[in-house]
Amino acid sequence: LAVVEYICDTVIVLYLGRIMEVAPAAALYARPQHPYTRALLSAIPSLDPLARQGRQVLKGDIPSPANPPTGCVFRTRCPVALDACAGIVPPLRATTSDGHLKACIRDDIA
Repeated sequence: LAVVEYICDTVIVLYLGRIMEVAPAAALYARPQHPYTRALLSAIPSLDPLARQGRQVLKGDIPSPANPPTGCVFRTRCPVALDACAGIVPPLRATTSDGHLKACIRDDIA
């Protein structure tokens, strides 16, 4: 993950085969918009002890790809999921003018 920032122009983050976020690499690493991307980036190893303290550990088990959850596939492990997340597959939509897209119904966690 640490290398991706430097060798890619655009990054696509997938969870259970679904796109969670798409953004220019610099924007994604500086300002991740999706809760899964935030957790994923917090898992990048670091020598900085302060960075290690900021790790976000996801709760629960990874759902089966053969039988994914209804609605948002990340909702069963998402720290900010709402009841509405079970009933809707969130569309991939723009969050900024720089081509940053996320698949999340939460507008309050940009």
